[in-house]
Amino acid sequence: MTPALDALQARVGHRFDALTLLDRALTHKSFGAHHNERLEFLGDAVLTAAVSDLLCRHFAESDEGELTRVRAHLVREEMLHRLALELGISALLRLSEGEARSGGAQRPSILADALEAVIGAVYLDGGYANASALVERLFAPLLEATSTTGWAKDAKTELQEWLQARREPVPGYCIESTHGRHHEQVFVVVCSVPGRGFEARGEGRSRRAAEQEAARTTLATLKNSENKPA
Repeated sequence: MTPALDALQARVGHRFDALTLLDRALTHKSFGAHHNERLEFLGDAVLTAAVSDLLCRHFAESDEGELTRVRAHLVREEMLHRLALELGISALLRLSEGEARSGGAQRPSILADALEAVIGAVYLDGGYANASALVERLFAPLLEATSTTGWAKDAKTELQEWLQARREPVPGYCIESTHGRHHEQVFVVVCSVPGRGFEARGEGRSRRAAEQEAARTTLATLKNSENKPA
């Protein structure tokens, strides 16, 4: 065991009996066949369950809609990326030479996936109690300084609900283009509202961020149009 892996286990709060699980959790698919995607799949499910339990205990009076909204904010890519950086996962990722040179160790999607894989590895090695304890250590501090009213709906959710309230089809999203260097890519996403023949574009450093920007522009335009006098 390297000192770096030992230090990561201390930060995670779990000592692995099967250290190979942690090794795999830190292995990107570009590195080889024994990568972390299956652990990521498992960790995503464990994360959702553990965060849901944490929210039900922390916000005992909140309804399902409020809890769902807070959970969506907590488990989004940007938040997982930040937590992965705080744990020091980026320095331990195993990537292909090409992926490493292009900045893969700092890419939000790769780090978010690696954190979910670590949670999945803890679950397999130590059971649900240990995995949920890790999730609580990571996320409980984020809840102490907020309330459900402080977590506004994201733009995509608000747009969808706005259209559904008017019995209109939900919007669609597609990537129109990407530009910039591989590790600094900017995505351009088109949001289409089929019931109105309307489109708007948004840009972001990830597909999700671009979709949110496109939804935000779409919603603002539609609301403004509806509020104009006939």
